[in-house]
Amino acid sequence: MPHAIRIHQTGGPEVMQWEEVSVPAPGPGDVHIRHSAVGLNYIDVYHRTGLYPPGELPVTLGLEGSGVVVAVGPEVAHFKPGDRIAYAGGPLGAYCTERVIPAHRLVPVPDAIDTKHAAAMMLQGMTARYLLRRTYQVKAGDTILFHAAAGGVGLIACQWAKHLGATVIGTVGSEEKAELARAHGCDHPILYKQEDFVARVRELTDGRGVAAVYDSVGRDTFLNSLDCLQPLGILVSFGQSSGPVESFNPGLLAAKGSLFLTRPSLMVYTAKREDLLETAADLFAVVQSGAVRIEINQRYPLAEAARAHIDLEARRTTGSTLLIP
Repeated sequence: MPHAIRIHQTGGPEVMQWEEVSVPAPGPGDVHIRHSAVGLNYIDVYHRTGLYPPGELPVTLGLEGSGVVVAVGPEVAHFKPGDRIAYAGGPLGAYCTERVIPAHRLVPVPDAIDTKHAAAMMLQGMTARYLLRRTYQVKAGDTILFHAAAGGVGLIACQWAKHLGATVIGTVGSEEKAELARAHGCDHPILYKQEDFVARVRELTDGRGVAAVYDSVGRDTFLNSLDCLQPLGILVSFGQSSGPVESFNPGLLAAKGSLFLTRPSLMVYTAKREDLLETAADLFAVVQSGAVRIEINQRYPLAEAARAHIDLEARRTTGSTLLIP
C-alpha cells in the first residue's frame, strides 16, 4: 500500500504523520510515478510551519523527487512506463512512495546519472543554475558572496561559480563547514560566528565589495549583505532560514550605491516547460562534465522525515539530504 508523510495542521516536526494513502489512476496529462528517492529542502520547513501556506489541509509535503514511471494517462506522449524521471518545484506531494503528477513537470534522467543523485540535485541544482546564470549572470573575474556556502545549494553554487571563473566568498558556521566549502570551490570561507563578514568581504575585495550577494538566510544577514555590495551590485534574496526580512525604506538601496534587490523563486524561473528542460539540461551537463559534484551527505527513511527536519533546522546537515521510501 502506498504511504505518505502528511500534515493535518501546520507546526513543528511533530505534525508530520506517516499514513497509508491511495493513488488515483492518472488523468489526462498526468503520470503515475514510484519514487526512488525524495529530496529534502528548507522550503519544506516553510510549508510545514505555514510560513509559506501549503494550501488545503491535509497535505503531503515535498517538492522534489525521482523514480520511475508506473503508468501514464491520456495525452501523455513523451513518457512511458519504466522511464526514469525527476522533478522539482511543485506541485506539493513528494513525501510519498507513489504519486500522480503532471507530466509537464517531469524531466528524463540521463543514463549516466542514477536516480538517487537526480533527486539530490534537482531543486538545489536548478536553483543554483538560475541564480548564477539568469538572476545575475556570473562571469569570469567576478567576485561574489554566497551565504550558507556549505549547504545544499551552496556547495553546488560554489563549484559552479568557480567553474565560471568567479572568485567565491562564502559564509559558514563552523571550521568543518569551512573546509567542506573550500573543497567545493569556495575561495574564502568566512566563519560568520567568529568574524564580521562585512569587514572580511571588504578586506578581501580591497574595499570594493562584491558584484552579487546570494542570501538564503534572510533576516539575520539582509542589511549586512547590502553593505558587502559594490555600487550597482545586486542582492539576490532567495530564502529566509533565519526568518523573513523586516520592512525597510527602499531609499536605502540608493544610499548604499544604487543597489539592485530581487526575491526570485525556482517555480517562476521554470514555469515554462522550455525553461524547465533547459535548466535541467544545463545542470545534468555540468554534473556529467565533473565540474560540479553532488554530495549526498545525509539519508533518512522517508517515514522518519520529522527527524530529518529537526536536523535541517538545527543546521546539522550539509550538502544534499535524501528521504528514502
